[in-house]
Amino acid sequence: MNPSTAFGTVFVDELVRCGLREAVLAPGSRSAPLALALADRGGHGDPGRADQGRPVGPDRPALRLHVRIDERSAGFLALGLAKASRRPVAVVCTSGTAAAHLHAAVIEADEAGLPLIVLTADRPPELRGTGANQTIDQLKLYGAAVRWFCEAGVPEARAGMTGYWRSLACRSWAQASGAGGAFPGPVHVNVPLREPLVPERGAGDPGEAGETNGDGSWPEPLGGRPDGAPWTSFGSAESGGPPAASPPGLPASQPRQAASPVRQAASPAGLAGLELDWTERGVIVCGDGDYPAEPLLELAELAGWPVLAEPSSNARRGPNALSAYPYLLAAPGFVAAHRPELIVSAGRPGLSRGQLAFLQAAGPAGQQVRHVVLAQGPGRWADPARTASDVASEIRLRVPDGAAPRRAGSAWLESWRQADAAARRAVDAVLDGTGLDRTGHDRAEPGVTGPAWTRPDSTGPGNAGTGDGRPGGKGQLTEPRLARDLAAALPDGALLWAASSLPVRDLDQQMAPRTGLRVLASRGASGIDGLVSSAIGAALAHQAAGGGIACALLGDLAFLHDAPGLMLGPAEPRPDLCVVVVNNDGGGIFSELEQAAIPGPFERVFGTPHGADLGQLSRAAGLPYTRLEHPADLPRQLAGSGLRIIEVRTDRAAGAALRARLREAAAATAGTALDPG
Repeated sequence: MNPSTAFGTVFVDELVRCGLREAVLAPGSRSAPLALALADRGGHGDPGRADQGRPVGPDRPALRLHVRIDERSAGFLALGLAKASRRPVAVVCTSGTAAAHLHAAVIEADEAGLPLIVLTADRPPELRGTGANQTIDQLKLYGAAVRWFCEAGVPEARAGMTGYWRSLACRSWAQASGAGGAFPGPVHVNVPLREPLVPERGAGDPGEAGETNGDGSWPEPLGGRPDGAPWTSFGSAESGGPPAASPPGLPASQPRQAASPVRQAASPAGLAGLELDWTERGVIVCGDGDYPAEPLLELAELAGWPVLAEPSSNARRGPNALSAYPYLLAAPGFVAAHRPELIVSAGRPGLSRGQLAFLQAAGPAGQQVRHVVLAQGPGRWADPARTASDVASEIRLRVPDGAAPRRAGSAWLESWRQADAAARRAVDAVLDGTGLDRTGHDRAEPGVTGPAWTRPDSTGPGNAGTGDGRPGGKGQLTEPRLARDLAAALPDGALLWAASSLPVRDLDQQMAPRTGLRVLASRGASGIDGLVSSAIGAALAHQAAGGGIACALLGDLAFLHDAPGLMLGPAEPRPDLCVVVVNNDGGGIFSELEQAAIPGPFERVFGTPHGADLGQLSRAAGLPYTRLEHPADLPRQLAGSGLRIIEVRTDRAAGAALRARLREAAAATAGTALDPG
């Protein structure tokens, strides 16, 4: 066995022992030793196999391999797999610019705390700086965006290599997964490899990183620890390996008497817990992120505080969660009357300008608001408004004399709830009318209000509404309505991936509180790149863990930006994923921003119309394609299977006018809220 082949075989074997279950490969020559080892452990692929999307078991390889022709798509596929599974995922590429194409995914993984193991093949040192083909400087290519960088030594046939390679794989896994309480994230191992890069003809089969080369020429055994254990363990986990990446601890919410001693819980963020005195005027803000929402929701109910939860926080549920809060925070009169004394924030808030302004606002009578931020990990917390007064790993509510705080029924909470319900009714009345004309004027039927599926005629012919909370069919299919109806229509156990631009903001404004739906988005760096691949990866991991159907809500530019992500080979695992593409022929979010007031260059340099035929693109990828034109047809079109495309064509100008009308309708009702006192 040659040294490069030995390295690939041993390194991949050790990653599998650590717990690696998903790997993504972009093809190339220099990475052949790693590619062949992954293919050996992950199967060669068979489009006829029925187990491609099932959990790991005795009837299939422990490792599932995915191959993509484009490194950028490969990187984001790995990111989606890691985000949904909460486990490190390896992504492998060849040398040169191939490694550079992974950079965007590495940045998103860094910002979002997602565990990626990036393995870039490289030319050996003697070929660097010589003009050799496909050779660039790959040392620390991703800069500070990785938790850890290592250049592996060039593989050599000498004693000591087995322990070096296996310990290197274990350290890569531990650094990515956040073993020992660190914040998970990407790591980069640069792997210089000398030729030969493939096994010699007639060489013995190393199998599962067996004891020696087939002809006995390797100077030491290549095998790992007995019973499949990893070379280095960092904690209890599957196969005795380091733990899968997990979010840091979050607040305990039990009430405590003021005289009771404070119990400091173990803090993965290296920070002490914090006790808070109860105040009526408190608010919980849940930003994007993967953290347990239950303690925050329990705290909200205990204290009687409203919950302002972004969709991808997965905390928009429970009696205190509000669905129309973005409209309330955009209403100056409401905000002036509802200044909090305490804000507790978790994750990465900042999806809307109103939310950021709320975090910056002063409290009652101009006093400073106490803003407690829950840390994401060591040295990591989100404070985009720069108003944090405290950063803590967990919080506890202290109640004077052991008395329970006022919860349901307090004027503060009821005022938020009443305003939220009124804004929701007003917005739904606009969305569920007969629609808007192209100038944005309401054509709703007189006297018809409320969500379509709650109306007496919602079960009539041609209407998908049933009176039990499922979407109805009256009105025009607009972008905000699509977001609302889609989030309501997906069954329990489903996954929804939202694009980072208008789709996730429409969800933020329209999604009703609910359980049973997991919402994910690339909100680390909030780019539109790689979203098709990320959604595919998330769906594959979600369903491998036993989850239900998956759906992605993307804009047309995000869809086109990652068109290579649709081009799957015949042997590649495919998820049950419905990709819903809102096609407004350009960048719709710019119509909501100040740039829209510059009519001359706006359409070309911001609107960027493309005129692409998404149906032809879908057919080129060999994927089923349909057009959705009526709200009543949404449940039926979601009921397909496999990877498929649904296009919804909208108009950017009409969409901007509609959103302005929705803000006006909601603001007009916000003043009717109870005075919180």
